[in-house]
Amino acid sequence: MEIKILCPRWGQEHLGIQAFTSRIKEAGYDGIETWLPEEASARKELFDALQQKELHLVSHQHQAHGAHFSDFKDSFLHYLRLSAEGGPVLINSHTGKDYFTLAQHLELIDIAAEFSAAGNIPVVHETHRGRMGFCPTAAKELFDARPGLTVTADLSHWVCVTESFLENFAGILEETIARTRHIHARIGFEEGPQVSDPRAPEWQPATELFFIWWDRMAESRRQAGAPLLTFTTEFGPPPYLPTLPYTNKPVADQFAINCYMKDRLQQRYHTAGNT
Repeated sequence: MEIKILCPRWGQEHLGIQAFTSRIKEAGYDGIETWLPEEASARKELFDALQQKELHLVSHQHQAHGAHFSDFKDSFLHYLRLSAEGGPVLINSHTGKDYFTLAQHLELIDIAAEFSAAGNIPVVHETHRGRMGFCPTAAKELFDARPGLTVTADLSHWVCVTESFLENFAGILEETIARTRHIHARIGFEEGPQVSDPRAPEWQPATELFFIWWDRMAESRRQAGAPLLTFTTEFGPPPYLPTLPYTNKPVADQFAINCYMKDRLQQRYHTAGNT
């Protein structure tokens, strides 16, 4: 099984596409995760840069909007179609709202499943705050109703929402691991979705626990015979990244943190062989 490490566009929007893709290629990334621009010319520029630099793409569908379900549903399908352009490895979707009903979320899952089957593009649903899978118990309802549901595992959100390291959710965690197809490699803690700096000694216990979870996800995909597993080093910019009072100066460098995570993931998985 191949393991590819991707860099988020999030936090580096100030760079043009050529500068951004050159930067991550030089840093040793295998690809990027990003939302696709509305403008066709901007999408073409992105796809051309990825092809030139031989970088993989995970499309990030987060633009779907609408406070009411009917509006969100229409927008959701539109942005799935947009996200499918450029031949992504998969579409990572921010699906639904935490206040939509279970029936409404199941309708969105079915829309995504039908879209995925028709276009042969996997659509996986991120375990994200404010979305349908915002906490373990909400995800369990969805899992019970849709055996084929697959996810992007971003457990930093669940750690934050439950104010725990998921000690009381062992069964749901096990099922989530089996359903994971893409991973957001960010470290959360009981009071937030992102530690200040995973290199700091005070965050090593949390960091090691997340790596253990990711090990289990990788092993689950190997056992299933999957050809590929993707990680995105998704440490974000301020305000995800804490800042100093009054100055608003970030306490660490976002890109340096993400490169550190990339290096650790490559050492942990690539040296063992992508088999």
